[in-house]
Amino acid sequence: MGTRRTRKKNDLVGATEAVEAALQSGDMNSVKVEIYGSEYRIRGDAEPERIQEIAHYVDSKMQEVTNETALGSSLKVAILAALNIAGELFGERDDRNKLLAQVQERAEELTQAIDSELGD
Repeated sequence: MGTRRTRKKNDLVGATEAVEAALQSGDMNSVKVEIYGSEYRIRGDAEPERIQEIAHYVDSKMQEVTNETALGSSLKVAILAALNIAGELFGERDDRNKLLAQVQERAEELTQAIDSELGD
């Protein structure tokens, strides 16, 4: 059990050092955003406009949960919004994987057809 905690702590220290190094090197952008009525300073390597777009999306999902439920706690709203966003992500991944499988199957069919024609 102690090894797992040490490993997690070391991972956290390493991640913190990486973030600090990126900030010092100027690779990360810092953007002030508003989500669910609170302001946050977000640091990331994405363009500021992209960070704003993502923050707006999270805010809209939280507002959507608020409008559809009678939850009073912002924590519960955030958790349901996160679950909704995760559900969307998993659905998109499933769709992408199905599409990739179809493309792979079609590519194999075309490769076989080409090989067949060239072999004649």
